[in-house]
Amino acid sequence: MLFKSARFTMALLALARPTQAQPSRTASPALGLRLPRLFSDGVVLQRDRPITLWGWTGPGSNVVAQLGLSSAHARSDAQGSWTLALAARPAGGPFRLVVRTGTDSVVVSNVLIGDVWVASGQSNMEFQVASAANAAEAIAEANDSTIRQFKVPNSWSLSPEEDLAGGSWAPGDREHVGAFSAVAYFFVRHLRPNVGVPIGIINSTWGGSNIETWISREAQHLSDSAWATIQQGEAARDRAVRDSLRAKLGATLPDVDSGLVNGAARWADAALDDHSWDDIRVPGYWEGQGYPGLDGIAWYRTAFTLDSSEIRKGLTLSVAAIDDDDIAWLNGVEIGRTNGYNVERRYRIPGSALRPGRNVLAIRVSDGGGGGGINAAPSLIVGDGAQRSIEGIWKFKVGRVTLGTDGQHINKIPSVLYNKMIRPILPLAIKGVLWYQGESNANNVQQAVAYQAQFKTLIESWRHDWNGGRASFPFLWVQLPGFGRPDDVPQLHPAWAIQRESMDAALTLPSTGRAIAIDLGDATDIHPKNKEDVGARLALVGRRVAYGDHVDDSGPVYRSFTVQVDTAIVSFSPTAGGLTTHGDRLGGFALAGEDKQFVWANARVVGDRVYVWSDRVAAPRAVRYAWANNPEGANLFGANGLPAAPFRSDRW
Repeated sequence: MLFKSARFTMALLALARPTQAQPSRTASPALGLRLPRLFSDGVVLQRDRPITLWGWTGPGSNVVAQLGLSSAHARSDAQGSWTLALAARPAGGPFRLVVRTGTDSVVVSNVLIGDVWVASGQSNMEFQVASAANAAEAIAEANDSTIRQFKVPNSWSLSPEEDLAGGSWAPGDREHVGAFSAVAYFFVRHLRPNVGVPIGIINSTWGGSNIETWISREAQHLSDSAWATIQQGEAARDRAVRDSLRAKLGATLPDVDSGLVNGAARWADAALDDHSWDDIRVPGYWEGQGYPGLDGIAWYRTAFTLDSSEIRKGLTLSVAAIDDDDIAWLNGVEIGRTNGYNVERRYRIPGSALRPGRNVLAIRVSDGGGGGGINAAPSLIVGDGAQRSIEGIWKFKVGRVTLGTDGQHINKIPSVLYNKMIRPILPLAIKGVLWYQGESNANNVQQAVAYQAQFKTLIESWRHDWNGGRASFPFLWVQLPGFGRPDDVPQLHPAWAIQRESMDAALTLPSTGRAIAIDLGDATDIHPKNKEDVGARLALVGRRVAYGDHVDDSGPVYRSFTVQVDTAIVSFSPTAGGLTTHGDRLGGFALAGEDKQFVWANARVVGDRVYVWSDRVAAPRAVRYAWANNPEGANLFGANGLPAAPFRSDRW
């Protein structure tokens, strides 16, 4: 992410403001009556709670709002802001909300009263239904217009603001549900049989974001001097990235893609001489291959030979992931295009594009921030199913550099997403929050340890700020799944395991709960596609925490262990039906003696306990389960089908 210099100058001037400046006022055109963007057609409002309504008009104006038979009035202040409260209502609708001043009125149609859940975090909460493992089935079955989503646009601000950058409400039907947060949608869908009211999802997410950016400056105790240091560091970083790109590409960075002009893909031409282009390894992000900080458009080219028999069978280009969007050509013929960093590409190549002998594949990749490029191994699938790898060294050329875009790095600066994506919705009454975030705070042990205090701060500060701090609303989260190469030898301090533990520390706060997803990960994909089971488990937790249902929402949870000679005997909190394993052999346990050297251990279920032993540990002093970034083989479950929570008995 790069800032334009003028934009950053303005940002640095803002440092002169007092700490935690008041939210910025957004004047409506000609002082006309205006509601926040949340209050648009299709809005879902929280049942059984006073309905806070706010907006802007001319100073000193009388404002009257009516919802059904309920009405309330207010008078705008000197800046034109006003707030009022309509009486609490039970679930129902649709209604019309009418707000009037003496000279103006706003009508909001198709208003429902039900439960409102805020879904927030990074890419695994942002991850859409359309990209889920069961996307086709889920979309085909979607026909509930009382499930609705409001997608908050990715946006940021250096100071608190009063309104969102945009957004609208969409119903949960076949046309729209593909763009819903998959975890949030499946959470709601699995609540449906037990919670028969309209449910609104406010999807305020940004892939790659860290937790600091979702917490207010005030809650993080960031002084003006600390804030100035952060911003000055950002300015220096931007200059360094810009200088690096200019050293690579020339003093004038390309701002127009010369490879695609008026719809003509010049750089996809098979006859193009690309010998002067750079070399790049595929798969791999371009940031790690000499282009750090590059956002924009780049072209990839490679050549391969085909024989007549392969052409007769037909071919498909397969790429599991490209970050973010792409268009692909073979011998100058477009064969497919896709938007989305987490969508698998399968482009059936038309026979007219195939040639015996040399063929040239060109892929134009556009990236709006963070990692960019062809980040999964590409292959050609022949009609008979044979797969042919085309990974290796390709040719590479930058088409356009985008400066000043709201890319990935901005979403790691403290408070800037809170200011623009959370602060504007704080007056709204809600049922609770769904949170899936933490990957960006688990890059090392120090980050993972710090997350414990940060996560509690986020929960407590949101509750304090939201709707006047009137309630400790339910706060539910997803524990990080397994990811990465499994360890041959157990690590003493795996960052993702510690991050999971840091999240669990927040269970001491009231009205909190978490869904275990340790078994739902993907070693090679940080965005696992099984989001239905994640949502289903989160819904079980929600039924208990938010709705007071007596449900069994947890797998086995570690309680204690004892040692008999060379065997650790592990006890768990009671689970209905006892313990079981998925698979023939129980895995995921590790033991260590006084030397603190952990080894993978043998384990077996005996009644409601687990016996753990290893020939290499004569006197066990500590036992761990699923304590790894990706604990392959961890398969202890309760009879209810829910996985055991990762744990460690030590604090080494």
